[in-house]
Amino acid sequence: MQQISQNYKNGAVRLEQVRPPALRSGGVLVRTHYSVISAGTEGMKVREGKLSYLGKARARPDQVKKVLATLRQHGVRAAYEKVMNRLDSLTPLGYSISGEVIEVGPGAEEFCIGQRVACAGAGYANHAEINFVPKNLVVPIPDGVDSKHAAFATIGAIALQGFRQAEMQLGEVACVIGLGLIGQILVQILRAGGVDVIGIDLQPERCHLAQKLGAKAATMPSDPGLHNTVNRLTADVGADCVFIAAGGASNAPAELAAELARDRARIVDIGKTKLDLPWNDYYLKELDVRFSRSYGPGRYDSSYEERGMDYPIGYVRWTEKRNLSAFLQLVADDRVQVEPLITSVRPFADAEKAFEELSASPRDVLGTVFAYPLEKSVAVLSPAPAHTAARRPVSRAVRVGVIGAGNYAASMLLPHLSRNSEVDMVGVATASSLSGENARRKFGFRYATTAYRDLIESDEIDAIIIATRHASHASIVTEALRSGKAIYVEKPLALTAADLTMIWETVCTTGNDRLMVGFNRRFAPLVRQMAQVMGSVVQPWVLHYRVHAGQLEPNSWYLDVSEGSRFVGEAGHFFDMMAYFTGAPPVAVSAQALRPARPTHDDLDNLAVIVRYANGAIGNLLYLTQGSAKVPKEFFEMFGNARTLQLHNFESLLVYEKDGQRRLRGHGIDKGQKHALAAFVESVRSGGPMPIDLRSLFDTTFATLAAVHAAANGGTVTLDELRATVAREAANGG
Repeated sequence: MQQISQNYKNGAVRLEQVRPPALRSGGVLVRTHYSVISAGTEGMKVREGKLSYLGKARARPDQVKKVLATLRQHGVRAAYEKVMNRLDSLTPLGYSISGEVIEVGPGAEEFCIGQRVACAGAGYANHAEINFVPKNLVVPIPDGVDSKHAAFATIGAIALQGFRQAEMQLGEVACVIGLGLIGQILVQILRAGGVDVIGIDLQPERCHLAQKLGAKAATMPSDPGLHNTVNRLTADVGADCVFIAAGGASNAPAELAAELARDRARIVDIGKTKLDLPWNDYYLKELDVRFSRSYGPGRYDSSYEERGMDYPIGYVRWTEKRNLSAFLQLVADDRVQVEPLITSVRPFADAEKAFEELSASPRDVLGTVFAYPLEKSVAVLSPAPAHTAARRPVSRAVRVGVIGAGNYAASMLLPHLSRNSEVDMVGVATASSLSGENARRKFGFRYATTAYRDLIESDEIDAIIIATRHASHASIVTEALRSGKAIYVEKPLALTAADLTMIWETVCTTGNDRLMVGFNRRFAPLVRQMAQVMGSVVQPWVLHYRVHAGQLEPNSWYLDVSEGSRFVGEAGHFFDMMAYFTGAPPVAVSAQALRPARPTHDDLDNLAVIVRYANGAIGNLLYLTQGSAKVPKEFFEMFGNARTLQLHNFESLLVYEKDGQRRLRGHGIDKGQKHALAAFVESVRSGGPMPIDLRSLFDTTFATLAAVHAAANGGTVTLDELRATVAREAANGG
C-alpha cells in the first residue's frame, strides 16, 4: 500500500510503498476513502522539517531539553546518535480520515466489515491507504453524511472541545481569532449553541467565509472599526470569551484577546501560538485563561486510546470519541457545513505535490482533501512462488518436529505419526516440561523441549507439525516457512485476514509453498467413495452440511476470545469439504447468526451460512450448539447429477440414484486424520505437490472469516473484498 511519510532530518515528504499494518486486538483495519490535510499542524511540521539543525532546535525547545538530559546521563556520543536516529527516520503524517472497516480485531466487535467510519489520531489515522485504528478513535458515520465531509471529524472534534472548555451559555458573545479550518468550524459550533460570534483573521477571504457561515461580523485585526464592532455587539462590555485558534510565533493574538475580552472573561487557547501574556491586561481584568487539549478527555491517555478503556459517561460526559460522534451529528443535522471549507479534492497519488504547495503557500490552502482509490477486489492471488529446497525428495524417513502435544494432538495426530514407518519422530515442543516428556516417552521422540524454535531452527528436521492453540498458528507458520521446512498446521490457518497477509507474503518472499492445513475430512474413506460415486459432474452441485457442535464446557479455552470462536476454529473443515466437491473457489458468503433474548458465548456460534462458488455451486452450512447432545455431530449431503448422497457422521454413506438406493459403511467413525497425515508425509518424502492446493487453503480460510463478518453484519461478504489485502501485499512484495 502507499503512505505519506516525512523525513524530519531533511524535511522530505514522500509517498512510500509499505506493508499494510497488522490487525491487533482492540481496533480495526480501515481502508481510507478520504483524509484531510491540517494546514496548521501538518504545515508546521513540513516547514520545521526544512529548517537547519539550529532552526529545528529553536522550533522545538522541548526536544532540546531531552537531548541535554541524554547528554548529561549518557555522554556526547549517545546523545548525538539518539538525535540523528530520531531525525533520520520516516514519520507518518495525518490524523483525520474517513473510510470503511475491512477487518475487526478481538475486542472491537461493535464494528463490522464494510461499515463507514471516521477515525482520529496521529500515528493511527494517517495519510495511508490502510490504517489500524484503536476502537476509541473510531466512530460510525451517520447516514446521510458524505464520507468526504466525515473526514473532517477530528478537526471538528478539536473545535468542539474548545467550545466545551469555554462553558459558554446561550446569548453570550465570543470572538474567534484565527479563521483557519478549526476557526471556521468553531464559528459554526458557536452559532449552533446560540452564541453570537465575531471572527478575526489576517486574510479578508477567510473573514468573508466566516460571515457566510454564521458569524455576526468578521474582520481583520488591523481594522480600526474592530473594537467598535465588539462594543456594539456586547453592549460596550466586551466579549464573554475569546478563542485563540491562530498559530505562529507572534504574541499579537494573546494581546488582542485581552483587549477584546470583558472583565473576568475566558480566554481559550486552541492553536499553537505564542502566549507571552501581558500581565497588567490579564491581571486587571482577572481573565480566566484555559487550554483546550486536542479532541477531548482521553487524549494522550494510552489506557483510553490504545487499550480501549472508556471513561464512564456519568463522570466524563464528553470524551474524544463522543466529541467525534457529536461533531458528525452536527454535520448530519446541517448545523455545520463542511463543503465550503474544502479548497481542493486531490487524488492521493498527488500527495507529494500537495504538500509542496502547502509548504510554499500555506495561506492559500484552507482544506485539502485526499481521495483514495476505492477498488475493493483483486480477482486472484499473485502467481505461485518458486519452490525451495523443501521441495526436494527425501531418501530416508521424514524427520518430524511437533509443536504442541495437547489432547487433540495426543489422540488424533501423534499416534498416526508414530506408527508411520516413513516418519522419524525427532523432537516435540510443549509449553509444559512434563507434557513434553510425556509425549517423548509415549510416542518415541528423541527429545522434548519447551522452546519451539529449537525445532524450527534444527537442521535435523524436515517437517514441522503445528498443533498449538489457534492464536499462535499464523506466527509459527511464518517462522517455519522462513526456515524452509514443510509444514502441517492444524486448523485454522489464521484468525484474521491480516495474519493471512503475513503468511502469504512469507510464502511469496521465501518461495516456500510447502504448506498444508489439517483439513482432514476430504481424506476420510467414505468421502473418497462419495467422489467416486459422484463421477463426472455435469452441473453445479448443491451441498448441505449440518454440524451440531454441542455446548461448551464452562472452563473451555474456546471461551477466551483471544483464541477466536469455536466456529473460526473448525469451520474450515466444512468449507474445505465443499471446496473438495465443487472444485471451484468460493465467491461470496452470506450468514445469519442466532440472536436470542439472553445470548451466551455459544450463541455466537449458531450460524446459518450460504456459500456461492465460482462455478455456480451452492453450499449451505448450519453450525449449531444448542440441540440435544445425543445428535451425531455431522451430516453432509449433496444434490446433483441425478444423484443424492448423504454422509452420516462419517460412519455410513447413503446413495440415491435412478436405480434405487444403496448404503456403504465404514469402519467406525473415520474423519481422515490418518490419511491426511500420510498424504502430507508422502508429499515431503517424494518432493511432490502438497495434498491440498495452496490457494484452496487460503480460500477456505477466507470463507471462514467472511462467514463471521457476514453474520455480524447480517449480510453478504464477497471474498474478493477479503482477498484484496493479501493479493495487494503479494503483488507489492513480488
